[in-house]
Amino acid sequence: MRVVLGVAGGIAAYKAVALLRLLREAGHDVRVVPTAAALRFVGAPTWAALSGEPVTGDLFDDVENVTHVEVGRTADLVVVAPATADLLARAAAGRADDLLTATLLMATCPVVMAPAMHTQMWQHPATVANVATLRARGVHVLDPDDGRLTGTDSGPGRLPEPEAIMAAALRLAGPQDLVGRRVVISAGGTQEPLDPVRFLGNRSSGRQGVALARAAHARGADVLLVAANMSVPPPPGVEVRTVTTAAELHDAMLEAATDADIVVMAAAVADFRPAQVASTKIKKTGSHAPTVELVQNPDILAALASNRPSPAQLVIGFAAETGDDNASILDHARAKAGRKGADLLVVNPVDDGRGFATPDNDITILDPTGQVLATATGTKDHVAHTVWDLVATMGDNLDDNPA
Repeated sequence: MRVVLGVAGGIAAYKAVALLRLLREAGHDVRVVPTAAALRFVGAPTWAALSGEPVTGDLFDDVENVTHVEVGRTADLVVVAPATADLLARAAAGRADDLLTATLLMATCPVVMAPAMHTQMWQHPATVANVATLRARGVHVLDPDDGRLTGTDSGPGRLPEPEAIMAAALRLAGPQDLVGRRVVISAGGTQEPLDPVRFLGNRSSGRQGVALARAAHARGADVLLVAANMSVPPPPGVEVRTVTTAAELHDAMLEAATDADIVVMAAAVADFRPAQVASTKIKKTGSHAPTVELVQNPDILAALASNRPSPAQLVIGFAAETGDDNASILDHARAKAGRKGADLLVVNPVDDGRGFATPDNDITILDPTGQVLATATGTKDHVAHTVWDLVATMGDNLDDNPA
């Protein structure tokens, strides 16, 4: 998606740097259009380096390419953060005295403005009227957060966090093919206690599950994220339920699945747990390490696939795989696809530092017969949308779901 990130001249401009990075990491092309005042807070080299695009806010730069027309006309989404009282006033009046306001006049795509200013400015009748005017024209003006402002003041006027701005913008601009769907997603990695200090676990950070939840929410779904020991925060706008062990994840997912249209098992589940959990820390005594007896954990994906509340419920599993002397990654995955009973199995390699705890992923999506339906390589947000793009093609089945 082609995104224009407008930045007005407020102290909160520094947060727009984080918003730019989030948009880029999600795979979007971003053109930053700062006002002259914004460049006094964050310089053009920062915007250019992080966006990979030329940066100017002057109407008279790059005149031969009619920049004041083309930037807005070619945008798929315009996000202004921060939108100061001055910028809101100029936009409401239809001014075109710099590249950002000219872009706003040219844009036919969705426009999102995230205000940031002092409380008295936000509550002033002029600002209230300008916001009402912009909203009446179809501009999506977010409400500012209530919190610490510049200096010691607090109140409404604080710029929303970059993650919340991006979630609101992408939900407005992206495909809405999951509207009305209840989606349950697991993320992270389970931990099986050995004693009060130690546990058996894995290296899953939860990034892929979070990306799936963020993308589903952006596409209109009602999302529940069942989070197991994640090292990344959940996305804004989704319900979160936390668990620790595989047994807890099993119970939470089966309960949540009863009213879900789509269930995604993206969490990395420990296949085994200690048969006995010591009530006190196991001490290191002598030269011999203790022997740990393991028992098998329940197969959560197979249980979800075999206990659907409706035949139309879509169940999607993830398989973190490595090859070995007996079979390749894809061979192991095809065998797993046949055993689990899920509608889709998303296979990702986790050897050579891939998959776990990284920003990127490499996936192959199989049907229950082992046929390859789609592949994707790139950021975990890109991978997430590949999964939902495929789900969108299965919409006729979902439409029959009475859940």
